[in-house]
Amino acid sequence: MPMNRPSAILASAILFGLAACGGGGGGGGGSSAPPAPPPPPSPPPSGGSGPTYTPGVYEDASLFKDQCETPRTGVDIEGNPFPDEAGSLLEELLWLRSWTDETYLWRTEVPDLDPDNYTARVPYFDDLKTSAVTASGEAKDDFHFSEPTEDYLAARNSAPSPAYGASYAILAATPPRDVRIRYVEPGSPAAEIVSGQQNLIRGTRLLSVDGVDIVNAGSQAAVNQINAALFPDTVGESHTFTVSDPGTSATRTVTLSAANISRQPVIRTSVIPTATGDVGYIVFNTFSPFSSEKQIADAMQTLATAGVTDLVLDLRYNGGGLLAVASQLSYMIAGNSRTSNRTFELLRFNAAAGNINPVTGEVNSPIPFYRTGLGFSLTNGASLPTLDLGRVYILSTGSTCSASEAVINGLRGIDVEVVLIGDITCGKPYGFYPQDNCGQTYYTIQFQGVNDKNFGDFADGFVPANSSFAFGVETPGCVVRDDFQNQLGDTSEALLAAALQYRSDGTCPALPPGAGADPSGEKGTASAPDDALGAPLELPEPDVLENNMDLSMPGDYRGRSQ
Repeated sequence: MPMNRPSAILASAILFGLAACGGGGGGGGGSSAPPAPPPPPSPPPSGGSGPTYTPGVYEDASLFKDQCETPRTGVDIEGNPFPDEAGSLLEELLWLRSWTDETYLWRTEVPDLDPDNYTARVPYFDDLKTSAVTASGEAKDDFHFSEPTEDYLAARNSAPSPAYGASYAILAATPPRDVRIRYVEPGSPAAEIVSGQQNLIRGTRLLSVDGVDIVNAGSQAAVNQINAALFPDTVGESHTFTVSDPGTSATRTVTLSAANISRQPVIRTSVIPTATGDVGYIVFNTFSPFSSEKQIADAMQTLATAGVTDLVLDLRYNGGGLLAVASQLSYMIAGNSRTSNRTFELLRFNAAAGNINPVTGEVNSPIPFYRTGLGFSLTNGASLPTLDLGRVYILSTGSTCSASEAVINGLRGIDVEVVLIGDITCGKPYGFYPQDNCGQTYYTIQFQGVNDKNFGDFADGFVPANSSFAFGVETPGCVVRDDFQNQLGDTSEALLAAALQYRSDGTCPALPPGAGADPSGEKGTASAPDDALGAPLELPEPDVLENNMDLSMPGDYRGRSQ
């Protein structure tokens, strides 16, 4: 039941007790001495002016902002001075409580938690969210995160980190495990050619590392060794893998040395000739780092110059990122006439906010289809290329999330036909403004995005029309299992082949067994790992910015306009 939250701000006061004066009657007729003066008031108790928690009372979050238990000094990696001032853990928790009440989308569903019951900020934040579920039984808010601000800034600036440049898919987490390569980053150690053979390719199966059997090892100690090798900590760290490539039972040995890797948003752009015109194909893996703006614009320019008549946009591994770049991409697909004076996305905030964005304090204006560079990595105001298409084929899995889904929803809102090939998207119509406080950046759901038709209810994902999944938003297209036997961009690769087939004759390939359960995506783990078979191998959580909808714009400072 929604809580009744008084809006008044209460100020604490200290009351001082004054001793009463009483005059005694004198005897006899002599003169009486004057009464003694009253004693001075007692001094106020020390520390009485500090903040306190009052149930149901939410003071303005700005009163507690940047009041830090452990203030930082100096500047961050972007050269911005830290705004921290000396404060306390209680002030950090009171800021989280008030900030949540002011900006959280489902604010009336958040319990009023006493900060005095917590000894750290992250556990308190973790509990400041709704416990409701969607129609399919999924958590309504499965997107509540925080991370150190230095990690957030490193991610949004594409700061390199030690890695081989390989993305992994765990098709079976317990013995006999099946760990494959989804794709490799161009120019990375994984993509290096050694003796005429690329170190790793899409579909390569990892069999062992440093003598540890990846497929059959059962102990947690072995799994820890495997994880340490898959995710190196330092540049130059080397590990030796035994692998097999798709289509062969032969094995080979690969030694990989970690390098500083920055994730590339666009990893493939190509033109596919067909009898009915050229088809453009782009693998776009993240909207997150600022470099995504230029890379996707360059890819679209290549296709525009080639004069393609259709586009297959591969978002199967794109978990989201910058909403502004999603708007730019949608404009480049649909073109000028279809997007003119139309809304890409309108943000729907909590009911108490009215027509005001509670994060920025500005009027909640619709987000247009951005037609120019915005200054992330393109020159602000630079013209964007367009394909002027009335239809687009989008390749998807359960890892297709948030800003990727905003492209689907935004284009559907202006009647561009979106044909979905692959599997159910993850269902994240929600987003946030990342907000730093005292060295921790918090992501709390602050808005739901709706399109030009005021639609945004896809919390159970977009679903290809021939799926058996009972929930979600049905979309033209075909269920197709992710294909690790062929390379991305190969016209024999299952999802791309299905898109070309649907484009040619409007039909889908035969449904795979267990359709709607793609083990390479979030919604598609066919069954839970059986721990009795051995310790499960689990991938680390993806970077928060790469799996959500981010409202940051150039010039924003940790979710706050400069």
